[in-house]
Amino acid sequence: MNETGTLNSLKVGQTATVEKLRSTGSMRRRLQDIGLIEGTQVECLQKSPSGDPIAYLIRGAVIALRQEDSSNVMISAN
Repeated sequence: MNETGTLNSLKVGQTATVEKLRSTGSMRRRLQDIGLIEGTQVECLQKSPSGDPIAYLIRGAVIALRQEDSSNVMISAN
């Protein structure tokens, strides 16, 4: 069974599928522009020593997101 949560809860090496975005306005648009739309596969690649930001593999590109932003991305862990 798939677990649900937020993108920032992924551990390094885990993959998940984007379920929905809770962000609004320009931040929602930015997340969509980098490929975070429903059904997208995302992999957590690396966390900084302080835990913020976190690097993700999204549609073939490595993207670093702040905890504040990744906590608004709802996922279903694979």
